[in-house]
Formats: sequence, structure tokens, C-alpha cells
Amino acid sequence: MEEYILNHIDEEGELLSKLNREAHVKLLRPRMIAGHLQGRVLKMLVRLLRPQRILEIGTYTGYATLCMAEALPESGEIHTIEIDDEMEDFIQNQFNQSELKSKIRLHIGDALEIIPRLEGYFDLALIDGDKREYCEYYDLTFDKINPGGVILADNTLWSGKVANEPHSSDKQTQGILKFNEKIKRDKRIEKVILPLRDGLTIIYKL
Repeated sequence: MEEYILNHIDEEGELLSKLNREAHVKLLRPRMIAGHLQGRVLKMLVRLLRPQRILEIGTYTGYATLCMAEALPESGEIHTIEIDDEMEDFIQNQFNQSELKSKIRLHIGDALEIIPRLEGYFDLALIDGDKREYCEYYDLTFDKINPGGVILADNTLWSGKVANEPHSSDKQTQGILKFNEKIKRDKRIEKVILPLRDGLTIIYKL
């Protein structure tokens, strides 16, 4: 089914295809890359929502960043945060090869420290960082999102562990479980979880 879907949606493009290959050759956890299907979904969401400013927590390779940048208006920008400074050269090399690099602002460091320092507000955010800190990311990001804006949270089904291992002592699983419960109770938003890859939650700020 996945192969059928990929054969009937837009192609990911040469740069993203090359990035995907490099990630699988050079990186230890290539599974973390957004990938073709999720990348096209992110681009479509940006196309539909028309944000001027995007905040991304967890750059990893920059794949998702580039996908979202494709649909940004000419004056739009993405601020993306990556805590692993050893990834900086890899990420920057990908951005430098893209015609969209002028829309992207890369921040290296702890998102919990960087987010409060970012000026202005955002229309869209993608949370895809340390699963243990999703609740903290959400709290910091929420105040930075304009009313009517959207927060996306990736990996919210966590390979099925949220349902199959609800009492797991694994801190990352616990982080996702706490986040999902927090979102469930928040009356300031509308939300839905899509079973896309590892789970993608769409959160609308009222």
C-alpha cells in the first residue's frame, strides 16, 4: 500500500532524494528522517495554511525543513532548531544546495533556551525534538503561535507504544504519553491524531 501511495503522489525531488540516500549511508538513525510521504504531507499543509513564519523543533537532517520551505511564500521564513551540534555541517550543506536557503534560519542549541529568545510570533510549528520534553516544547511554543495558528507534533503514536505499553518506564514513551494526555485536556485547542507513519498530531489554536 505504501509503495502504491508513493507512486501516486508528487515526487520528492532530486535534492530530497539525494538527502535521503546520504542520511541512510552516513547517519546512525536514518529512520528519523521525515521521508517522502510525510514530507509531501508537510508541504501540502503549508500550502493550505499559508503561514508566513514557521518554527521547527528538531531539524535532524533538514528534510522536513526543506519540504515546508517549498510551499512558503516568497517573504516567508522557517526557524529550525537542532540540539546536536555535530549535525550542523550536514544540515547546512543540505540547505546550501537548495534554492530555498534564504527562507531558512538554522539555530544550533537547546530549544528550551532558544525559543524564548526568538522574536515575534509564528503561524505554524512542528515539534519533533526530544520526546521527553514535548510538554515543555508545547508550553513554550503555544505562546509564540498566533490565534488560528497550528502546531504539529510528530511521533505521537510512538511505534504503537502509547497503546501497547502505557505503563512503560521508558522516558521517551512516558514523554509522549504525558504530551498526548496534556493535549487531550487542553480546552484552548482543537486536535486530531493522524496515523501517518509514527503518528502526527494536528493542533489548532483557538
